[in-house]
Amino acid sequence: MKPPSILIDVEQALAQLSDFDAIIDVRSPAEFAEDHMPGALNWPVLDNEERHRVGLLYKTSPFEARKIGAALVARNIARHLDEFAPPLARGWRPLVYCWRGGQRSGAMTWFLGQIGFKARQLQGGYKAYRAQVRETLETQPQALQFHVLCGRTGSGKTRLLHALERLGAQVLDLEGMALHRGSVLGALPQQAQPSQKRFDSLLWQRFLSFDPSRPVFVESESRKIGQLRMPAALYEALRNSRHLYWLQMDDEARVQLLLQDYAHFMAQPEQFCARLEALIPVRGHERVKRWQTQARSGDWASAFRELMLEHYDPGYERSLANHYPQLAQAQRLQLDHAGESALLTCARQMLSVLDASASPASGQD
Repeated sequence: MKPPSILIDVEQALAQLSDFDAIIDVRSPAEFAEDHMPGALNWPVLDNEERHRVGLLYKTSPFEARKIGAALVARNIARHLDEFAPPLARGWRPLVYCWRGGQRSGAMTWFLGQIGFKARQLQGGYKAYRAQVRETLETQPQALQFHVLCGRTGSGKTRLLHALERLGAQVLDLEGMALHRGSVLGALPQQAQPSQKRFDSLLWQRFLSFDPSRPVFVESESRKIGQLRMPAALYEALRNSRHLYWLQMDDEARVQLLLQDYAHFMAQPEQFCARLEALIPVRGHERVKRWQTQARSGDWASAFRELMLEHYDPGYERSLANHYPQLAQAQRLQLDHAGESALLTCARQMLSVLDASASPASGQD
């Protein structure tokens, strides 16, 4: 009887991910850092420098490259086995992949199989997984019911999103995944944005967790969040949503929220002032200089108030009008402040309205 193939195609593998005891990415650390399958562990069979060296040699002498590469791969696999294999039991079932499902993952899978582990090799490797991610990002948004939170800068949209999530609602936190607040000041302290491929993978994983029969709450965004692009199908799904909310909060409460969200700038006013330089072409040198002077003197409330009213509000409302043609029909929500009690009260009201509209007693089919 022919033994089962160690190869597994990507659709079957992704459908059975939870059946594997581990997902082993044998690509270099740099490849892994750019993106990887959900939950994958990095057991590189060639490190960054080794992969580069073997790749250069392969262009002039494939045979010599294979000899050197084989020795490196064998030593690295032995090191991983010394470190990770001792506590693993017979029957341990990992999924192994590399870039295209070729020699690197094949070597690791063979070694694991010789020990007695039930290793499977992903046919097509990361490249096949990436194709599945792109396909899902092109098709899945059309199947989801997006409820879009709109509102001026500092009106508590992100915090309301998190309150909804705490109450059990389905939430897509785009800014959280992008590690950016979506504005000239939006970069988070000490946190670089993920790569575009990593952002796509995070979206893919989140999409697959959603129940299409339930609403998905999301904050209004433009096509880009910092340096990252929103998938076109997702952008169109948000833009065409019939479920829009306009969140309102008094200006002074908005200033207080901004002072909290951007408190990291208060210890580094020059970093804040440097970011504002990008606004000179649209707001003028004199106005930007005034905001910088306020920040340097410690008058942060005035800096944020003027920045909010003179830059963010006009730009945001023009942008929203372009991105969300049905904004005029948005449901109005009022927040007195961005404290926990106010956010949870507002979130509960939103969910209760949805529950009532979905109830058979509402007269809907």
